[in-house]
Amino acid sequence: MQDKGPLETVDGTVKSVVFRNEETGFSILHVTPAGGGGFWAKDREVTVLGPCAAVWEGEELHAVGTWVDDPVHGRQFKAKTVECIPPKSAEGIRRYLQSGLIHGIGKVLANRIVDTFGADTIDVLDHHSGRLAEIDKVGPKKIEAIKKGWREGKGTREVMIFTSTYGISVSKTAKIYKMYGPDSVAIIKRDPYRLCRDIWGIGFATADKIAMAVGMAPDSPLRARAAVLQVLRCAAEDGGHCWTSEPELLLQAQELIGVSVEVIAAALQEEIEFHRVCREDDRIFLHDLYFKEKFVAAKLKALLGAAPSFPPIDPEKAIAWWEKKTGFTLAPAQLRAVRTSLGAKVSIVTGGPGVGKTTIIRALVEIYGARTGAHRIKVMLAAPTGRAAKRMTESTGAPAQTLHRLLKYNPQTNEFTYNEEKPLEGDVFIFDETSMVDIRLMNDLLAALPRRATLILVGDTDQLPSVGPGNVLRDLIASREIPTSQLTEIFRQDSSGLIVRNAHHVNAGEPFEAKAGDSDFYFIPQSDPQKALDYALNFMVTRIPAKFRMDPRKDVQILTPMRKNLLGAENLNNVIQARLNGSGPTVSRGGTNFRVGDRVMQLRNNYDKDVYNGDIGFVTGADPAERKLTVDFDGWPVEYASGDLDELTLAYATTIHKSQGSEYPAVIVLLHRQHFMMLQRNLLYTAITRGKKLVLVIGDAWAVGRAIETNVVAERRTSLAERMKMQWGHH
Repeated sequence: MQDKGPLETVDGTVKSVVFRNEETGFSILHVTPAGGGGFWAKDREVTVLGPCAAVWEGEELHAVGTWVDDPVHGRQFKAKTVECIPPKSAEGIRRYLQSGLIHGIGKVLANRIVDTFGADTIDVLDHHSGRLAEIDKVGPKKIEAIKKGWREGKGTREVMIFTSTYGISVSKTAKIYKMYGPDSVAIIKRDPYRLCRDIWGIGFATADKIAMAVGMAPDSPLRARAAVLQVLRCAAEDGGHCWTSEPELLLQAQELIGVSVEVIAAALQEEIEFHRVCREDDRIFLHDLYFKEKFVAAKLKALLGAAPSFPPIDPEKAIAWWEKKTGFTLAPAQLRAVRTSLGAKVSIVTGGPGVGKTTIIRALVEIYGARTGAHRIKVMLAAPTGRAAKRMTESTGAPAQTLHRLLKYNPQTNEFTYNEEKPLEGDVFIFDETSMVDIRLMNDLLAALPRRATLILVGDTDQLPSVGPGNVLRDLIASREIPTSQLTEIFRQDSSGLIVRNAHHVNAGEPFEAKAGDSDFYFIPQSDPQKALDYALNFMVTRIPAKFRMDPRKDVQILTPMRKNLLGAENLNNVIQARLNGSGPTVSRGGTNFRVGDRVMQLRNNYDKDVYNGDIGFVTGADPAERKLTVDFDGWPVEYASGDLDELTLAYATTIHKSQGSEYPAVIVLLHRQHFMMLQRNLLYTAITRGKKLVLVIGDAWAVGRAIETNVVAERRTSLAERMKMQWGHH
């Protein structure tokens, strides 16, 4: 395709929108020309290609660009800029109202409106909406619906034109309009930094760019306050920290926006007075994290101090009864753990894979469940992820659910149904995989627990900490205020089982153990990154399914430390998808193609949809025309409109962090010196412990050795352990 000649202009009416990329705004339009001579003849339809902030059928178009000859599609107009304005002619207005922009106006009603008002329709809708009563069979309710739809449609168009200037995608613009309504542009101009607080996926840099463009002073207090919050949010989201020291906060905020420390210090004081930030000594907290830490410590003390809701259980008799019933003899450490949990209001059971945590949960569930009649004990089981909850159900025979579903989100109130005012019903609550629980979720869980409840937290502190802020399980153990059972002896092993043993070797800083012949653990040294990728693809698609009779889409998971680079999750997903699911109806978003059959992952908590960060599902429906997907999450079908697609990513490969709480039949772990910054012991340990039947590590021996040797776990800045000690008066 070659450009022909100097810049020219094209004016006309948009007859149809052939294609539109909702992320970039690039559009292919069929345009009816407004007039002219030569090739640009009035009776000829022209194809216009180019970026357009907002476009609907029937709008009047003005494009600047050049003519090009395409070998397949013929002559087209390649536009550098495309501007569209609402139409003025009756026929253009008819097509515009029929385009779907105006909610509540379909084709039949659009025809009746234009037949009544003709070219004056836009003026009537804008300034004389009372005249809509002149349309036959349109009553007061329908008039209100038309007026509302018209206001919203105009507002959506205005916001799209405004936000496109700053590179904000159409899907995010839809979320902006949903959040702020018809006055979106005015609200954004007044405080652009609301965008990075309110709209997931819009960062500080974008908001700051808008602020500077609309004339905000570089040393504006509003900008400085936004910088303070940004530094604290980054510390929480990227580092898992609950607080930042005041000198560090001032320095980082100053570096972010380049203003004096005095301006930042004044902004910090304002944020404290506005109750968005809290100061404790020289520690600065986001307001919610400060009070959530305090609440968690206080509620745990209250739980420990209250009497249980059921008569005491004699641990020795109960354990003897359970061992006789099951024919299973508990090891000494397991005995102590069951005994401790039966005798304490709050307790912790911790240890690595294969040390018997599941057996302890099962014993406790069956012992508590043996009480009947008036002394019946209601046991509630939950875990952070759907897969972890499913494993609890399979291993205990008792129903388990995710922690979020236990609390039941209410979209009307935007809060959990169960809270301090309306506590959960139950006597004993057992939560598994609690190393994944951050301070915010722990606050919500404890708020919903009845004061007389018994709480048992189970987890592995050697895994990666929670994605969100805090280090709750580790802090609770470090406080020494909660009775804790630490399990170390390995029970789950058979003649060929190396997964569990190698996880413990890694945790102890020891090299992998290997054996000849069939095994459940393999290491393939490969220092060439392209060959490592080829090996991973071959094993996932061909060799593992052939040898172990596994489905590559459902049973084999590739894990990698990072998202970017050749061996990062993004590239791996594209390569794997091309091999496993390379054709079929496609819905695209930001360079990612989704098709029926794809394995996908949810990237954030979406309480309205009842799906959560890290949930894995499979695409069961794809509608390219409407840019909609249907995803099945373990039997839970969820609809994704075009504006929601940025919450999904392909999940044939995923980062090790995102795999927490999940377990897969087969895991392929890629480790390479490309991942240098991420190579550490708890990362490799977490990856290995995701595999149930098979673990294959592919990468260079140096990277594996580096990961095993590097046990410098980045400390999270939290205060929970200190607050626990203060609650008990142990300073």
